[in-house]
Amino acid sequence: MEIKKEKNGSVLKLTLIGKLSIQEAKELGKVVDDELSDVTDLTFDFKELTYVSSAGLRVLLTAQNIMDDAGGTMKLLNVSPFIMDVLKLTGFNKFMNIEN
Repeated sequence: MEIKKEKNGSVLKLTLIGKLSIQEAKELGKVVDDELSDVTDLTFDFKELTYVSSAGLRVLLTAQNIMDDAGGTMKLLNVSPFIMDVLKLTGFNKFMNIEN
C-alpha cells in the first residue's frame, strides 16, 4: 500500500492506495501516531483503496478518537461500495463522517 500525505498547517489529507491489511495497518498507524499531534482536520481519501482489514479499521478508529479528543474533524472520501459494506457491517458508518 502507498500512503500519500498532503499537509497544510493543521489540515492533513492521507490518500491510501492499494490494500490496507495487517502490515500496511502498522505503517498507517505510525503515520497516525507521528502526524496527528497538531492536526485538527483529517481526511482519508479511499479512491484507490481496494481492501481494509480489521487491523486497518483499528487504525481508523484510533485516528477518529484522536481527532475527537482534539476537538477536530475526520472524514473518509471516495469510499468504494465494497469498503462501505465493511464499514456498515462493523458499524463504523454510524460514527464516521463518510463523503462520496
